[in-house]
Amino acid sequence: MLRVKDPQRSVKFYEHLGMSLIQKIPQPDAKFDLYFLAYDSPTAISPKAPWYDRQGILELTHNYGTENDPKYKPANGNSDPGRGFGHVCITVDNIQAACQRIEDAGYKFQKKLSDGRMRHVAFALDPDDYWVEIISNNKVEDTEGINETDPSTYRFNHTMIRVKDQTKSLQFYQDMLGMSLLRTSESPSSGFNLYFLGYVPGANNDVNTKTLEGVLELTWNYGTEKDESFKYHSGNSEPQGFGHLAITVDDLDAACKRFEEKGVSWKKRLTDGRMKNVAFVLDPDGYWVEVVQNERYKATSKY
Repeated sequence: MLRVKDPQRSVKFYEHLGMSLIQKIPQPDAKFDLYFLAYDSPTAISPKAPWYDRQGILELTHNYGTENDPKYKPANGNSDPGRGFGHVCITVDNIQAACQRIEDAGYKFQKKLSDGRMRHVAFALDPDDYWVEIISNNKVEDTEGINETDPSTYRFNHTMIRVKDQTKSLQFYQDMLGMSLLRTSESPSSGFNLYFLGYVPGANNDVNTKTLEGVLELTWNYGTEKDESFKYHSGNSEPQGFGHLAITVDDLDAACKRFEEKGVSWKKRLTDGRMKNVAFVLDPDGYWVEVVQNERYKATSKY
């Protein structure tokens, strides 16, 4: 979940990236609205599925009035004191054409394909300056000179967060939340590793993650685990920006009972507050992970 200043501008941007607004949940009493966007073409991974039954979905939260506040700006997670969340990522067919299409629409880039040494990746900026990584399903050298791109083939590939201690984080997401380690990318010369996790049965750290949606990328910078005072920002205290990750489960009550038995740290139990249909657990860095019912497995009529 990302907090946004102006939902009209944000939705328009992500629709330009090929996503569709599949669900809007107004919360006028609480003075905020939720917008759920995903790839929904006939060739998408989860076409026409409800928001709670998709492999990859982007939630935007708009708190009423921020669009009229000239001082309001969400923290994008890539500078202090709000450093923690890194980016969301889409995969595209022809990366040169896709980036040109984004630039032609007047959107800015944190990094163009031609910038720096990594000529196979770009980072666009959404209206709130959140970073959107763009990677290609095809070899970059094979798409040189191709001027067409088809947004209906794009995928919402992953969300990246930075973690202090890779061992603790990997244990949490695998043992507590049931994810599999799909792929590891080690960069000792640059001092960091990337770990890609998701719900892929039988995965053994050798998966081509570019074809997937709903992947979680953990970035570990060497040495942070040895610094007792080091801490990443969850995005939920000032400066606010990123809000949470989310998983759906087959049986919400049973899942929360299992988390309790395994000693999870809670932000919100099911029994806390007025919302009895949602829980939030905390990962080792204090990032919030929302837990909700997938009603394909157990209809609850709570939504």
